[in-house]
Amino acid sequence: MTGTGPALLAAGTLAVSEQTRGFLSTSGVEIAFLLVGLLTLGAAVVTVTTRQLVHAALWLVVALGGLAVEYLLLTAEFIAWVQVLIYVGSVVVLLLFGLMLTRAPIGRSPDADSGNRPVAMAVASVAAVTLVWVVVDAFRTTWIDLGGPARGSTEASGRMLFSHWVLPFEALSVLLLAALVGAIVLSRRNGTPATPPAVPGTPPPGRPGNTTGRGGAGSSAGSTRGGSAGNGSDENGGGTGRNGDRDDKELG
Repeated sequence: MTGTGPALLAAGTLAVSEQTRGFLSTSGVEIAFLLVGLLTLGAAVVTVTTRQLVHAALWLVVALGGLAVEYLLLTAEFIAWVQVLIYVGSVVVLLLFGLMLTRAPIGRSPDADSGNRPVAMAVASVAAVTLVWVVVDAFRTTWIDLGGPARGSTEASGRMLFSHWVLPFEALSVLLLAALVGAIVLSRRNGTPATPPAVPGTPPPGRPGNTTGRGGAGSSAGSTRGGSAGNGSDENGGGTGRNGDRDDKELG
């Protein structure tokens, strides 16, 4: 009887503490979760507000890495490593390669700013408030036991993905396939032959009138030269006739 008293008192104290539990406890895991969340939010804000494209890509690495740390703190190790491999290791590297291949400016890029910051800020604020409201309303009374077994393991994630989320998973795969096909189509070159390099002394293509004019001028010049040659022949012939008359006079 004496042994059951402290046990009942401890159970009652635990029940009262569970009922009066606040949004955050004093555990180090939840404090780290809050700090990493603030860091991730700050990195995301800098990503969308900076005018330097390379700096935006690097701050995006910080934001996505912070999300991976949040998954680790929520005992979802598999989701955290998928976040690192796909987003940090693939998407950000693809963005950096795209910036390098397109010869984007490294410094400040005023031309890259659309000038619609108030509208973009309003849309982003409404979307953020909506997402936070939906998530908080859905998980208001749900608490994750951080000291229990991991719930984000590969087996649990695979079972949940292919049992409850099969249709969104297949729709996402079709969307990625369509994006891949579209990228291949856009990267193909047209079948039109390239314009040959211009040869010095030849008129540029698309201006046949100049070529005809030049040909006509050449024909006129040739005709003039031919006429001049004919006049020269007549003069020579006339000269020959005069020489013949002079010879007849000497013989007479």
